[in-house]
Amino acid sequence: MLASSKPAHRRQSLYALAALNLFLADARDGLGPFLDGYLATNGWTPMTLGIIATMGGLLGMIATPLFGAYVDSSHHKRALIILPVIFVTAAALWVLATPDSYAVFGGQSLTAIVGALVAPALTGLTLGLVGQQAFPHQIARNEFWNHVGNVLSLAGIYAVTVLYGITGVVLLMAATAVAAVLATLAIRPGDIDHDAARGLGADEGGPQPSGLSILFRSRGLILLAVTLMIFHFGNAPMSRLIAQDFSVQLGTPFRTTAITTGVSQLSMIVMALLAPWLIRRHGLASVFLIALIALPLRGAIAGFFTGFESIFPVQILDGVGAGLIGIATPVAAERILSGTGRFNVGLAAVMTMQGIGASLSNLVAGWLTGLGGYGLAYWVHGGVAVFALILFITQSRVIAPAEPRTT
Repeated sequence: MLASSKPAHRRQSLYALAALNLFLADARDGLGPFLDGYLATNGWTPMTLGIIATMGGLLGMIATPLFGAYVDSSHHKRALIILPVIFVTAAALWVLATPDSYAVFGGQSLTAIVGALVAPALTGLTLGLVGQQAFPHQIARNEFWNHVGNVLSLAGIYAVTVLYGITGVVLLMAATAVAAVLATLAIRPGDIDHDAARGLGADEGGPQPSGLSILFRSRGLILLAVTLMIFHFGNAPMSRLIAQDFSVQLGTPFRTTAITTGVSQLSMIVMALLAPWLIRRHGLASVFLIALIALPLRGAIAGFFTGFESIFPVQILDGVGAGLIGIATPVAAERILSGTGRFNVGLAAVMTMQGIGASLSNLVAGWLTGLGGYGLAYWVHGGVAVFALILFITQSRVIAPAEPRTT
């Protein structure tokens, strides 16, 4: 997947970046999608789980813009990935060892804070390695390897749970954390252009970064953030609720979550392969449009059908929506903020708005589930996403520019 025309040392760094994304799938999120199913079978209620998710989202929301600004100025981007991996893995193992209130709230708080550093650090590292022109394609490659890693992780957790129980999960998490650290160290520091990594082009005569006020004056960035806040309000709780619902029904949290999440991850792999072609052939706006249409359809199917077989179309649509949004968002932010030197903090600001939507949605989803069951929550959250679709259709040119531009 890497161009043979690149120097050998640069190819080494890009191969290492692919390996990093493969192993980060498990190492940066801790228990990730398994947490809700695991805790639900240990007596935790949907409302309490919603509070935990909201707490984590709020902590991450506070930390993300600060970390984004730091990533822009830091020349130690590899360390900004390695340290969170270590802390997140330790927090996950703490929860598995003692799933009481102290471990769950403490571990998830730690995961939310340090985990907020990984996304801007990885995105900045990617931009610094490949530059502006190759960035959309490389982001899609990152997502491809990340989702492949997720599928392998899910299959691995399913297998080790059957064979060894919780002990197998612990060993697998430790192994992937070590692999992620080694892959990060294999990226050559000299291959990272730190000016390019923050959105300053090498051919721009050594410009200074714009002031942070550029973020508040960028109409495109603000509208992108609002669109994604609405999208993630609708999307964030749905996979969690599905994991809770069927884990309790079937009594197998790890295996059930592996199946439900695996379907969406396979769908995301397909989307990661299609996204560069869609962007090149039909424009960035087409990727956003497809993703935003997928979510209302997902909510309607989940709300109407209650059998386990419904998870297949529901989670396939999750892969379409969340998978394409995950690729399109950093590309849109880079185009909007091109030349400002504020890419990472700008992307972090967008992620903060996403976090607000996702955090609020978890509380609302818990309340709706208690009020009218899982079906009501699916209908409401899928319906909310229509507003994101309307906003994007009316403002697509500024949210998803056809080409990079200086704000």
